[in-house]
Amino acid sequence: MSTTDKTTGAAAGDPAGTTVDEAAAGAQLSTAPLDDSPGDPVGIGLLGWARWTWRQLTSMRVALILLFLLSLGAIPGSLVPQNSVDLLKVADWKRNHPTLTPVYEKLQLFDVYSSVWFSAIYILLFVSLIGCIVPRSWQFVGQLRGRPPGAPKRLERLPAFTHWRTGTDPDEVLAAAGQLLKKRGYRVHATGNAVAAEKGYLREAGNLLFHVALIVMLVAFAWGRLFFSEGGKLVLQGGGFSNTLTQYDDFKSGSLFTADDLPPFSFTLDEFDATYERSGPQKGTARDFKAYVTYSEGAYGAPKKTEIQVNKPLEIEGSKIYLLGHGYAPVISVTDARGKVVFKDAVPMLPQDANLTSTGAVKVNDGYRDKNGKKEQLGFSGVFVPTFAGAGRGTMFSQYPGLDFPALALTGYHGSLGVDAGLPQNVYVLDTSKMTQFKDKDGKPFAVRMLPGESMTLPNGAGTVKFEGIGRWATFSVTHQPGSGLALTGAIAAVLGLAGSLFIQRRRIWVRAVTDRGTTVVLMAGLGRSESAKLPEELGDLALTLNSEAAPTAPEPAEAETEADPAVDTAAEGERA
Repeated sequence: MSTTDKTTGAAAGDPAGTTVDEAAAGAQLSTAPLDDSPGDPVGIGLLGWARWTWRQLTSMRVALILLFLLSLGAIPGSLVPQNSVDLLKVADWKRNHPTLTPVYEKLQLFDVYSSVWFSAIYILLFVSLIGCIVPRSWQFVGQLRGRPPGAPKRLERLPAFTHWRTGTDPDEVLAAAGQLLKKRGYRVHATGNAVAAEKGYLREAGNLLFHVALIVMLVAFAWGRLFFSEGGKLVLQGGGFSNTLTQYDDFKSGSLFTADDLPPFSFTLDEFDATYERSGPQKGTARDFKAYVTYSEGAYGAPKKTEIQVNKPLEIEGSKIYLLGHGYAPVISVTDARGKVVFKDAVPMLPQDANLTSTGAVKVNDGYRDKNGKKEQLGFSGVFVPTFAGAGRGTMFSQYPGLDFPALALTGYHGSLGVDAGLPQNVYVLDTSKMTQFKDKDGKPFAVRMLPGESMTLPNGAGTVKFEGIGRWATFSVTHQPGSGLALTGAIAAVLGLAGSLFIQRRRIWVRAVTDRGTTVVLMAGLGRSESAKLPEELGDLALTLNSEAAPTAPEPAEAETEADPAVDTAAEGERA
C-alpha cells in the first residue's frame, strides 16, 4: 500500500477524505444552529408542523425580520399623534382629517405601542430571541466543559500549516508546546503524539451577550412604556409643588401606571436667576438659567436646598425634575368701586419671542361689585415687555430679555368670563365672547400702559388696577421612567457583545511531534472559524517561539527505506521537494 493510501484511508484519487478530515477539525467552532432547509416540516401531522414552526421562529433570519418589522411599526408612533402622549393633538388631527380618521382608528395608529399588531411583533421577537439563545447557551456551556478536539490526520491540509525538524525529543516538544499555548491563553489538551489547543471562546460569549442584551432592552422598553409618567408644572417664585396628580398642569402616563406609583416629594421655588449676553451680535442670548429650590423627600422629609439647571435635573426617588422654561409674572391688584381689593396676585405671562415679549390674562371672577353694588366679573388681556423701547418708539415689543425697562399694557373687559359653565379654560387667554370692553370718554377701547408702581382708573368709576411689581415663574417637567438604567445596561452590553463577536476570532491550533529517521518532525496547523490573515501570522509566531525554545534545528537525515508515519512521510517529501 502506498503512502498516500495509508494517509487518506481511501483511494489516492478520492478527495473526500480531506473534506471529512477538515470538517471534523472545524466541528463546533460556533454555537449557531444549522440553517433548516426550506422544505416541508419534518414529521407527520400537528407535531411536525409545530416543530417546523418553532424552528423557523427561533432562526436568526426570522429574528432579523421581526426586528425590522418592529422598527417599521414604530414609525407611525412618531408621525401620528398618540393618545398616550397628547389627547389634544389627537383631537386636532381627527378634526383636520375626517376621512382618514376611521381608517387610522381601525389600524390603531393612535395607540401604536399598545396596539394588537405591535404587541404581536414585540412578543414574537421576544420568543424568537429566547428560543434562539437557550439552546445555543447550553451548547456553549458544553463546549466550555469539553476538551479541544484531537488533531486531524492530515494537518498539512488545513488552511494554516508549518513544520520543521529538531533534535529535541517529541515528548519535550509537546510539553513545551503545551506550556507555550497555555501562556498565550489557549485551552490545551494533550492526546497521543499531539497537543490540541483552542482559543477565542469570548467570540461566542460576545454573540450570546449581544442577544441577551437585546432581550434586556426589550424588557426595559416594555417596562418603561407601561409604567412611565411625565407631567409639567408652572411654579411661581415663592410658590410650591407637591407630587400629586391634582398639582400637575398636564400629565401623561403608561397603561399600567397608577397614582400610587408617584413618589411622595415636594419643592418650593425660592428664586430664579437668568443671565443674558449684554452686547455684540449675540446680545440677548441666554447664558445661564438657575432655579433655586427647597425640596423634601417623603411626607415628613427634612427640607434641603439645591439648584436646578438646564440639563442638570434634580433626582428624587427615581423621578427627575427638569427645568424647561421661565418667564415673568407681573403682580397686579384690582380694587372695585367701593375701594375693596378683590384681586392681588402674580399673573404668569407666556413669552412670545426670544426677548420675552409676553402675553397673558387677568381674571377677576369673584368678589367684584360695580358702583351700583352689582356683582360682575372683570377680565384684562395684557402684554408685558421686560425692556420697553419707550413711548413713541414703536409698539409693545421687548428689546432685551432682562428687566431693563419693564412695562405692562392692559385692556379691560367686564361681563361673564364663562368660568361658571364648568368647562375647562386656558388660563392665559381671555374669552371675551360674553364680555364688553371698557370704553374711554371718546368711546374708544380703553387700554393703558403702565410702569411698575403705576395705576389706571377704570371708566365710569368701575375701580382701579395697579401694577404692583414683577415676579418670576419657571416650568418644570417631572418624569419617572422606570427601566432606563436597565436599558442603558442592555445597550452597553450589546455594544460589548457585538464588538466581541466581530473582533475576536475562534481558532484551534494543533501540534504533532513524531520521530522520523532519527530526528523529530514537528507539524503545527491552525484552523479558524473564518478566513483571516491573523491566523497564519499567529501560527508563524507560535512556531518561531516554539522552535527557539526547543533544541537547534536538526540536519536533514539521510533517506531510509524504513516505513514512517504517513503524515511525517508526507511532510518529509514536501520538505525534500
